[in-house]
Amino acid sequence: MLTLDKLLIVQDDFRLSADFTLARGTRTAVLGPSGAGKSTLLTTLAGFVVPSAGRVLWEDTDITDMAPGARPLSILFQDQNLFPHLSVAQNLGLGISPRPRLSGAEQAQIAAALERVGLAGLGARKPGALSGGQQGRVALARCLLRARPLLLLDEPFAALGPALKADMLALVAEIAAEQGTTVVMVSHDPADAEALCPQTVLLAEGVAAPPQPTAALLADPPPALAAYLGR
Repeated sequence: MLTLDKLLIVQDDFRLSADFTLARGTRTAVLGPSGAGKSTLLTTLAGFVVPSAGRVLWEDTDITDMAPGARPLSILFQDQNLFPHLSVAQNLGLGISPRPRLSGAEQAQIAAALERVGLAGLGARKPGALSGGQQGRVALARCLLRARPLLLLDEPFAALGPALKADMLALVAEIAAEQGTTVVMVSHDPADAEALCPQTVLLAEGVAAPPQPTAALLADPPPALAAYLGR
């Protein structure tokens, strides 16, 4: 269970408040106009932005002041955050341990994760030798190896074509269901929200509203969302 308890984020003239709970294992989209603070909310949950007030709790444990690396989550950004000088397998190894040498069992885990995301046999390649879709799968495989209970997605598949993006969203849903992962996804595309997330948090006018059913929200959007969607 992820709880945003009277959370307030203030940066210069930007202000965003949030006060709601997401049940464990749910998949939630974050939608709203450009500049509403979607990515800022996600990076606050990840620990890279310090809130001005309120708390972030995971399973009733206060993680507001916890370092990003110590939080029970993984985060995927659009640039995938892969190290270009390391091989795919070495990048995945960082999801298991910072040690440069991994055990045979850990190497087997990496091979299994690569097979799981359709990249079997590509562990020796550098990220630059992969397509954008393959790089996205490597980043997702790293999250799979980390097996953290909370997965934050900041439009990691935005640059992909429609078919490949659909495949990646389906793979996220499949892995999340297997691991019981709570997913929070920032998106500019309502179709992505509909594809992956049964519920949506709307950010508008400085407030992150409690989650609503995605289909109902998009069928009858409030004025701020309707204007953003061009309806």
